[in-house]
Amino acid sequence: MVLIRSVLLALLGASSALSNPVAELGSIDIEARRPVPNSELLIRDSTPNSSGYKDGYYYSFWSDGLGSVNYTNGRGGSYAITWSGPCSTIGGKGWNPGRAKKFHYSADYRTNGNSILEVYGWTTDPLVEYRIVENFGSYNPGSVAQIKGKHIADGSEYTVGNVTRYNQPSIQGTKTYQQIWSVRRNKRRNGTISLSDHFDAWKKFNLTLGRHNYQLFALEAYFSSGSVNVTLW
Repeated sequence: MVLIRSVLLALLGASSALSNPVAELGSIDIEARRPVPNSELLIRDSTPNSSGYKDGYYYSFWSDGLGSVNYTNGRGGSYAITWSGPCSTIGGKGWNPGRAKKFHYSADYRTNGNSILEVYGWTTDPLVEYRIVENFGSYNPGSVAQIKGKHIADGSEYTVGNVTRYNQPSIQGTKTYQQIWSVRRNKRRNGTISLSDHFDAWKKFNLTLGRHNYQLFALEAYFSSGSVNVTLW
């Protein structure tokens, strides 16, 4: 957990880092962490990290071992997360490998502070980490990106940007890779996300995906509190 420790030290020691915490959150990779045995309920009293398959869905969950975080795998495409305190966490359900499909979701999302409700995924060749943000808390995560433009999908405008992550943890170990963001203007807690529309728009901005690895509808949180109950289909 060298990365997380260094991030926390930077946040505690520099006000500039406190003003932009999601920039560091973006460096977290679920799959790069050491797994523990799968369970229906993962309660943080150490550093939980689990991924696998349940009821036809792929799930993955990671947290840094600080604060209080509970992740519960429900039936089918449902899951729940509660979190509070000085924690970094990300988890959700989806597919592995991902694909250009439609995500249908409903979420009871309550947040006090910095968190994101999003599609989260990776590709290889090229190595890309991507997010389609449907809702967020106190901080707009798209602020970390170099803006490439805007496009319309699923009834709203999305702002598209990218960031180059240098020598950061990834699904292939420590690598330099592109991070792509699409942030929805009109926040929502339920709806349909047409991934093909986003992927096609990214191509127009010369943002290229590779071969799909895992793909989640996820909750990502950093130094905040809240709860989410998600059903995905």
